[in-house]
Amino acid sequence: MLSVVRSFVELTSGRNRHRLADGYLLSPERFDLAASAERMRVDRNQSVISLLVIEPSATRNSPRDIQDLERLLAARLRLTDTAGWMRDGRLGVLLPDTPESGAWKVAEDICDQYPVGEGRPNCEVVTYPDRDRTEGNPAGDTVPPDLVGAAQSLEGGAGDALSRYDAYFLRPTPAWKRSLDIAGAAVGLLVAAPVIALAAAAVKLSSEGPAFFIQEREGYAGRRFRIYKLRTMRPDAEKLKASLRLMSEQEGPAFKMVDDPRITPIGRVLRKTSLDELPQLWNVLRGDMSLVGPRPLPVDESRACKPWQRRRLHVKPGLTCTWQIHGRNVVLFDDWIRMDLDYADRRSPWLDLVLVAKTGPCVLLRKGR
Repeated sequence: MLSVVRSFVELTSGRNRHRLADGYLLSPERFDLAASAERMRVDRNQSVISLLVIEPSATRNSPRDIQDLERLLAARLRLTDTAGWMRDGRLGVLLPDTPESGAWKVAEDICDQYPVGEGRPNCEVVTYPDRDRTEGNPAGDTVPPDLVGAAQSLEGGAGDALSRYDAYFLRPTPAWKRSLDIAGAAVGLLVAAPVIALAAAAVKLSSEGPAFFIQEREGYAGRRFRIYKLRTMRPDAEKLKASLRLMSEQEGPAFKMVDDPRITPIGRVLRKTSLDELPQLWNVLRGDMSLVGPRPLPVDESRACKPWQRRRLHVKPGLTCTWQIHGRNVVLFDDWIRMDLDYADRRSPWLDLVLVAKTGPCVLLRKGR
């Protein structure tokens, strides 16, 4: 009974209105899950996977045309291949252990079933890892000229920091989340403005240097942005970081020291109370960050993460997340990342409210800082 209800929901949803009753094509949610699973398999065994993206032509996209294309895929693909709907409305095919040239052969076989002309679907191919990507040609030299359709260039955007495979599975920020961010950040800045002003004055009077610390970090899709904090360290702290790297108490690329010699006396107070983070409400209001999401890492630390760890960049970074309420630097770096990925999979209005509510007591109890 449950499977019947699920099939009905998928058949009547806007994104799956062309899906056949036999369920050969996965829903966008299930296809995303399959893509993530294949990506993790590649990370583990150092193999390769190709993603074939198919966009039906404007002249052959009726429900019957889509059913014909689905039957064609079912007849052509291997048992190990996975086909489904992508979140942007196009069809995706996961081809494990298939190089780019092999994926384009599949695309050519499919397109050969259509007359040459406007009726052919547009195809794109990306591979993970994309170590063999040809410079200046996002699709590579193996693309048959008559198959190149709506291939998109990601240069200057997500493709500069994430693999092109990852860029297809970024999680857009839901409207409810952005609404909560705007409302929460606006109210927070109004309430915190006097506190920020007093703290900034204390920083300025107690040590040389600016009151605020501005640093470039990697956020959603690997795009860089400037994060704002009250300065808690001496002005030359970044220059001294390399000499202290071996003393980091956080394994992995992230740098953490409880008794960091670079921290100023007033900086220790600000860190213990997390008041140094308040200026990031401006980042939230600007849209660089969210109230809840994985903490953004400095660019060098983020780029040093393993491929599976960089999946945290699929969602917008935040002021607080699961890691903040579980001891911060007390947990292992891999566990920290797993918390981030778990949040990305389960995020909801209720979960965000719960994490924000739990962050306050953790700050007051000075947990894990």
